[in-house]
Amino acid sequence: MKRLVLTLMLLPLAVCAQQPLSTEATASLLTCGPGNDFYTTFGHTAVRISDLARGIDYVYNYGTFDFDTPNFYWKFMRGQLDYKLSRTTFDRFMAEYNYEGRSVVEQPLCFESQQLDNLFILLETNLLPEYRYYRYDFFRDNCATRVRDVLYSAWGSDTLLQRALPERSYRRLVSDNLKGTLEWWRLGIDLLFGLPADHRCSAPERMFLPMEMKAEYAQTATSGIWVCPGMVDAPVQLLEETRTPPSRSFPPVVAFALLLVLVAVMTWKGWWRPWMDRFLFALAGVLGLFLCFMWFGTDHYCTAWNLNILWANPLLILVAIRLRQSPRWALWLLEVCFAVAALWTLVCGLSPAILFIILTFALRVALLR
Repeated sequence: MKRLVLTLMLLPLAVCAQQPLSTEATASLLTCGPGNDFYTTFGHTAVRISDLARGIDYVYNYGTFDFDTPNFYWKFMRGQLDYKLSRTTFDRFMAEYNYEGRSVVEQPLCFESQQLDNLFILLETNLLPEYRYYRYDFFRDNCATRVRDVLYSAWGSDTLLQRALPERSYRRLVSDNLKGTLEWWRLGIDLLFGLPADHRCSAPERMFLPMEMKAEYAQTATSGIWVCPGMVDAPVQLLEETRTPPSRSFPPVVAFALLLVLVAVMTWKGWWRPWMDRFLFALAGVLGLFLCFMWFGTDHYCTAWNLNILWANPLLILVAIRLRQSPRWALWLLEVCFAVAALWTLVCGLSPAILFIILTFALRVALLR
């Protein structure tokens, strides 16, 4: 709402610097399919403004970042990387996605003449150096949510007749996009995401995912008027997917289930050695320190309150050093932490591989008591 008020306040200033579009102008939502790089896994959203009478056919893209930014990876890891709005021609945009073999679907957006002018003015104003940069947040402020907000602003309302959908968490929505071929990425994300990722999303919040925005604008309305009737049945497929999707990898749930079985068998046969405990506990403790850094040392919204720290516990570093000389209270405390972490894993639908990891550590800690 604050962003809507701000952009509406800017409109009178921006009108002086822009000529209105012609009556032939159109606006559309472009939804791009996933790519083979991880940061393209969830697709992409952009806005097209076409006005052939004025020689305009632009695509506005809020998903641009600069690899030459000083300390790029450090800023990215700490959640301090700025993204920006960029503009390109429609032909260049399509050529890039055709080269990458990614699909592109276009959905015309039904604006009144003044609303379409508002959208064009807002986008051109946001291109100015003082407005084009923003602090990226995967859930709350990304290339799709920026498009959502600028469309709300152009319409002059942030109230849509939204789809009646069952509430789903950010985590579940992300997991649905990773199941099957990207299970290891799902495991990694579930290790990094904390309790904020379990927030139940409203319809506008679901639009942090481009495919959710595509579905929303196919079926929702503003002020009681459908955004674009008929688009539910006939979106315009501009490009078909031609990339080779990633192949299925060995499932992590199977890998860690086998690890649990191996540890149990080696323990039963007496083949387990103290150095193995030291290695496993130290590894988990270091992971816990990293999760603490992601919680307290970064600006990421989604990595706070990460209950994986209950099992990837820095206390395990002490246990790795002392093993059977570890204080009994510490071992009992760890077992309680394992139980709470396992419950969270089950209730919130984390990757089932995490449950097998927890059981592996719980087995070895129990045998130290």
